[in-house]
Amino acid sequence: MRRPTMADVAREVGVTAKTVSRVLNDDGPVAAGTRERVMAAVRKLGYQPNLMARNMRVGARDATIGLVIPEMGNPFFGTVVGGIEDTVRARGLTLIVGSSSETAELEQSLIATFLARRVSALMVVPSAAGDHRHLRAERAAGLPIVFLDRPAVGMAADQVVSGNREGARSGVAHLIAHGHRRIGFVGDLPATLYTRRERFQGYRDALEEAGLPFDKALVESGHDQDAAFAAALRLLDLPGPPTALFAANNFAAMGTVVALARAGRRDVALVGFDDLPLAEVLDPPLTVVAQDPFAIGATAAQLVLSRLDGHRSKAARRVLVPTRLMVRGSGELPPPR
Repeated sequence: MRRPTMADVAREVGVTAKTVSRVLNDDGPVAAGTRERVMAAVRKLGYQPNLMARNMRVGARDATIGLVIPEMGNPFFGTVVGGIEDTVRARGLTLIVGSSSETAELEQSLIATFLARRVSALMVVPSAAGDHRHLRAERAAGLPIVFLDRPAVGMAADQVVSGNREGARSGVAHLIAHGHRRIGFVGDLPATLYTRRERFQGYRDALEEAGLPFDKALVESGHDQDAAFAAALRLLDLPGPPTALFAANNFAAMGTVVALARAGRRDVALVGFDDLPLAEVLDPPLTVVAQDPFAIGATAAQLVLSRLDGHRSKAARRVLVPTRLMVRGSGELPPPR
């Protein structure tokens, strides 16, 4: 069954499509009786105006915000989306979300789609190999653009990021304070990813501050839970294995928890970066460096709204959302005597 069109409404009322358009867009004089009959026909037929086509025709912006995230299945980004949506809904704006699957090509394709439908604002969590120079002209023309979790590449723009480096430093320093000297690092891939680089640098900062040597044999990586599981097992199988592990994102932490359980290792301390569902019911409960993804999304949305409300500064704004160490038990295990 096809969707009713403006021509169907016009035929039902016995007027021209132009008259129907005038009523729906409040654009030009129409007799009160005709207006009432048009609106009655709209309700009867269930006609929905094509706002996207109208906006493109008259050069207006759509009442939507386009958001590109790397992964739909990552609960971190789901909470970020919730923070954005809660903030923009009250302003009558609709959020449209697409996933880049962590590829620059799909990211650019999604951005092009959002720009073609004339979104009111654009929000992007950059993919690992993204390049955003193509958006310079859009930003210069006044389109609000905000980057979340990771900064833009090749252009200056408003951004909201976590305190990744300081958070990782505090998590590793916590393990050191409990007597650990060989601390393994399980990170994301690719190694060039902004969040991975920042957290790895925080790991190294903590070692350097404590006067501990850096050992590249203690560094492993994996992008998803299964790869992190294998990475953690490789660390545990070293001739001189670590007595503690720092898992540098939520999937790394989940994979590491499973690896420790499968290996029957209850003597290895663990601090994760990102909180996990049910982290408190693990045995021992998981100590984490917790981000605030809802605040990241809400803060980014506030930057967008301020631009829509007339903030015209050409200077790119950067907001850093702090992390916090949540001590629960796994990060407090002492090293073997």
